[in-house]
Amino acid sequence: MVHEMIITENFRNIYVGHTFLFDKKCVALYAKTEKMKVINTISELNQVLEPYRRQSKAVGLVPTMGALHQGHAALVEKCVTENDVSVVSVFVNPTQFNNKEDLRLYPRDLEADSRLLESIGTDYVFAPSVDEMYPETDTRVFDFGDLANVMEGQFRPGHFNGVAQIVSKLFYAVEPKRAYFGEKDFQQLAIIRLMVKQLYLPIEIVAVPIVREDSGLALSSRNLRLTEQQRTKAAEIYKTLKDSIAFKSEKSVEETMAFVVDTINNVDGLNVEYYDIVNGETLQHVENWTSAEYVVGCIAVFCGDIRLIDNIRYK
Repeated sequence: MVHEMIITENFRNIYVGHTFLFDKKCVALYAKTEKMKVINTISELNQVLEPYRRQSKAVGLVPTMGALHQGHAALVEKCVTENDVSVVSVFVNPTQFNNKEDLRLYPRDLEADSRLLESIGTDYVFAPSVDEMYPETDTRVFDFGDLANVMEGQFRPGHFNGVAQIVSKLFYAVEPKRAYFGEKDFQQLAIIRLMVKQLYLPIEIVAVPIVREDSGLALSSRNLRLTEQQRTKAAEIYKTLKDSIAFKSEKSVEETMAFVVDTINNVDGLNVEYYDIVNGETLQHVENWTSAEYVVGCIAVFCGDIRLIDNIRYK
């Protein structure tokens, strides 16, 4: 696909024709010269991608579950700029939900998602049905060892196995050179990287930094379910994480963890499910600040019945 580069210095998050403007000083955005195509089957996807494969063109993939926001847009923009052809999957994957109510309530709006994706230059949207991706039950069980047994893995049993099932299926269907994931899902990113190694897939996993609202709240599709009052309270999550950077300078890991948990739990309507300070490579708990060169704090918080995750790098 051929794209025309547009440079803008407008800082606001608005749609202008075929341009999506980001909160950046100056970003390259794209206006499509060919209409984006929405594809629903793997056979059709293979049909449109095969010519690119034969020419050794770089195919980029952004796997999503829809309900797209500016965080997703940052992933897609990077994918569009770094590859010859871009594919964005929109599929709410049932096998990664251990809470059926969460699956039922997960926001879905393919029409709005498609408008956003076309505005930033996506070539193909892959929006399959559940039957298309799971014509039969996927019985594969992945072993990610200790990476999958902590934090999200502890509180969402089976979640990462479901993630690996669908992401591997998407990788086999698209055969991308690069795939893009947000750093908000920090543990998922580590799992996907390990899965690629285990399956010997020649795919580069590209991590994209967290995109935040002006309040600091990490962008998430689940934010759509927050009331304005909840959104204000949820902003305290990242504020507290930022405050903990200064707090830790004279405190231990355990004291810093207690500070974060107690501060957030003192906000009416917020309830910390877990907070851990871990080695950024192994995701295992660190006993002190010198235990690892790469240290990250990972958190999950309920705002009412809406579950939000975030993280912050300490070193």
